[in-house]
Amino acid sequence: MDALALAAARLDAAAEREEQAGRYANEPGLWAHDKLGEHLWSKQIDIAESVRDNRLTAVHSCHGSGKSFNASRLVCWWLDTHPPGEARVVTTAPTGDQVKAILWAEINGAWTKAQGRGTSFIGRINETDWKLGKRLIAFGRKPSDYNPHAFQGIHAKYVLVILDEACGINKQFWTAAMSIATGEHCRILAIGNPDDPSSHFARVCQPDSRWNTIHISTFDTPNFTGEEVPDSLRPMLVGQDYVDEMREEFGEDSPTYISKVLGEFPNDAEDGVVRLSAIRKCHAPREETRPPEQQNPVELGVDMGAGGDETVIRERRGMVVGREWHFREKDPVKAARKVLEVIHLVKPSAVKIDSIGIGWGIAGNLLEKRQEGIHSASIIPVNVSNKSSDPDRFPRLRSQVWWEIGRQLSEDGAWDLSQLEEMDRERLVTQLTAPKYTTDSAGRIVVEPKDETKKRLGRSPDNADALILAFFTPPGGVDQAMDWLREYNNAA
Repeated sequence: MDALALAAARLDAAAEREEQAGRYANEPGLWAHDKLGEHLWSKQIDIAESVRDNRLTAVHSCHGSGKSFNASRLVCWWLDTHPPGEARVVTTAPTGDQVKAILWAEINGAWTKAQGRGTSFIGRINETDWKLGKRLIAFGRKPSDYNPHAFQGIHAKYVLVILDEACGINKQFWTAAMSIATGEHCRILAIGNPDDPSSHFARVCQPDSRWNTIHISTFDTPNFTGEEVPDSLRPMLVGQDYVDEMREEFGEDSPTYISKVLGEFPNDAEDGVVRLSAIRKCHAPREETRPPEQQNPVELGVDMGAGGDETVIRERRGMVVGREWHFREKDPVKAARKVLEVIHLVKPSAVKIDSIGIGWGIAGNLLEKRQEGIHSASIIPVNVSNKSSDPDRFPRLRSQVWWEIGRQLSEDGAWDLSQLEEMDRERLVTQLTAPKYTTDSAGRIVVEPKDETKKRLGRSPDNADALILAFFTPPGGVDQAMDWLREYNNAA
């Protein structure tokens, strides 16, 4: 082949590559198929095409729809279909673990797959960085909450910013994202579960925002619609078993079901004691350990099961909501023994026990054990049907503790649920936001009876009641309550 023919062949090959790149830029589903041998289902295609066509895309989705997988492929697609060196990608999430273990784990998986197929991407990659030569062209970070300027200085013709788990991202980082995606060819994708109705994510998902919004319900996914997808993909997507479990555990009216299954933002109930938007902020992910002064005192709340309900024990360590234990036991002696086992394990300074029904006897049993030197915890029986210590505001103690502890600590962000496993946390959120309140003729706050909450939930809110007790401090403090108990027992 002479020099002219060789040059012509090279030009033809370059033109073919350019044509192919243009086709892939317009058809992200085709790109995924050819480059990675993967299938994007219809909503994933909708998201990819929205990023292609719109500067701002917001996706509020159910659990298990493949949203982080889709976002990872868009990172690769963006860098692969734009001129090398002219494209940048920035991703963030509420915590470093979410950046590294979720989105960037998927990006690394795509990278490895492309290499294995002989369709390698440009540059080189590590856990959260993608470089072309010495230039960083994509990275995942969770900037410090005290550094709103962390993203500034990033400039390119084609910038893609991905806000993963968008409900938990602070407003200042949305502003930072907007500041680096200013050009006409720049894009922002915000994607996540719609947990918090007060979040900035909720605001950008409103119909009157400038964002192109995409909603994905569980019932929009292929296992429910019958959309044709590869058999290997179906087990990776949400299915009927998950829906049934969430319905049974939380109920169809619960904020957890509305968010995780329906993919919608729940509302704050006007007559709810604890606002959903307030409690959501109390479990914002934390990467640092709280200082010791915020982890004391160590106390337990015990909600005694009645009529077949569970007995639930909840630990609090200062402002941190800790572990939970639960059991069913009708025999008071055996029940007291189980509570004592937890006391020995935790070594709390105080134990507050629901004293209605068998709880009074169990509190007495444990108080005797303290007097015998078997444990050192202060045992405080609490009867929430008694009059409140503030009768001008609350007729009964139940209304007072739910308002002053459940509502006020949530509003103040004065307890921390961030250490809980997801199902434990969601169970608490569902139960804490379930009770409703009214006012009586004297204008006092009346929280509905527990049985009313139970009817609506389909189960007793024992986990929430145990938590309320764990954070309850008797009027006058624990020491004064113990003095009263000693006087009561001596008089008896």
